[in-house]
Amino acid sequence: MSALETMSYVVDGRIARITLDRPGRGNGIVPRLIAELVACVERADLDPAVHVIVLSGAGKGFCGGYDLVHSAEGRGVEDADADPDGPFAPPPVGAPTHPWAIGANHDPAGTWDPMVDYAMMSRNARGFMSLFRADKPVICKVHGFCVAGGTDMALCSDLLVIAQDAKIGYPPARVWGSPTTSLWASRVGAQRAKRLLFTGDSLSGAEAVEWGLAIEAPTAEELDERTEILAQRIARVPVNQLMMMKLLINQELYAQGLHTTQVLGTVFDGITRHTPEGYGFQGRAAEVGFRTAVAERDDPFGDRGPSTFKG
Repeated sequence: MSALETMSYVVDGRIARITLDRPGRGNGIVPRLIAELVACVERADLDPAVHVIVLSGAGKGFCGGYDLVHSAEGRGVEDADADPDGPFAPPPVGAPTHPWAIGANHDPAGTWDPMVDYAMMSRNARGFMSLFRADKPVICKVHGFCVAGGTDMALCSDLLVIAQDAKIGYPPARVWGSPTTSLWASRVGAQRAKRLLFTGDSLSGAEAVEWGLAIEAPTAEELDERTEILAQRIARVPVNQLMMMKLLINQELYAQGLHTTQVLGTVFDGITRHTPEGYGFQGRAAEVGFRTAVAERDDPFGDRGPSTFKG
């Protein structure tokens, strides 16, 4: 595996630790991060010494979603000057355009090819699903924030341990996004998934446990310790047993139609960026900046979880 630029990979006894490492960009998702995630998961799967994988993020939070700032503002691709964490060169001539650049740069007066968008976003979804399909159990440790595309990685993991005061949710459900891995209903049930995706509201870590999304929500100070205790406990079990138990439970989700739902969710993600409202959002981002556009989108909703929502 080539040198990692967006994350670190360390094996400690029977535990493989994958840490997203773009803290200056909120561990924002770029194509290289997805590729390195897949490579790290494969490395852990092929290592007979590894029994369990722990996924976490460096800096102030786990992951703020796709690194969309420059594409949403109309520039289209990441460039070296825009990324303080290291060079991410534009794609080579003839390479497919990044899907978030497609959403940003497409002229609504022209023809949009949804299958070009789907081909790119479905590859991203398959990258996130490498966590779900991994032979070994995956624990996702969340601190600070896990929103938008970051939730794809968290929900594709097998177990979620989240700090009580952390934030997890999918605000792009309000405009310009659909969860491509489409695991919300599988994790919290249909009615609660609708409650979250009809509003784009986020859950605190404590609410995530109450709703069945997370297995535990310790204090921020206890997050590392509680995650380590769980990882060490899982690591005691033989790898063959862990593989069989994970395969057994995952087959239930596949039988319920997970793959079909993911196809639909990924197609819808492209459509959300090409609706009148989607073009309006991108146009506003080009005018005032992506962060301001997001703030304007989210401010009317406040920053409250469902249990504290008053109207």
